Amino acid sequence: MARKILIAEDEPSIVRALEFLLKNAGYDVAVAYDGNEALRMIESSPPDLLVLDIMLPIVNGFEVCRRIREARVPGDTRILMLTARGRESEIKKGLDYGADAYMTKPFATRELLGVVAELLARGAAASNGRDSR
Repeated sequence: MARKILIAEDEPSIVRALEFLLKNAGYDVAVAYDGNEALRMIESSPPDLLVLDIMLPIVNGFEVCRRIREARVPGDTRILMLTARGRESEIKKGLDYGADAYMTKPFATRELLGVVAELLARGAAASNGRDSR
């Protein structure tokens, strides 16, 4: 069964690129175009991984991340913040709010796929009681 990834991103060209990349890597991919939509989708069917932009309409990525972690979403969803915002203070804020990893755009395809695989492996280990975090 393919691992489920939710992309929360409002820029169509980035959505297309991420969808293509992740589907070709064998993942089941869904897309939310704003923060509210992402939260609704996570509540109804938690993904294994959320690829989350910060600059989302309605509810920004920091707030989405915070709400997910406070709600303790079932299924141990991992969060990868993927954003153009790369200042040290923003990275710290994202990680403090509960992101498991933080990458900036533009991103290297291999690096992104490596981080996705690592986060999903960490999530599987956590589900089996072996998380090293």
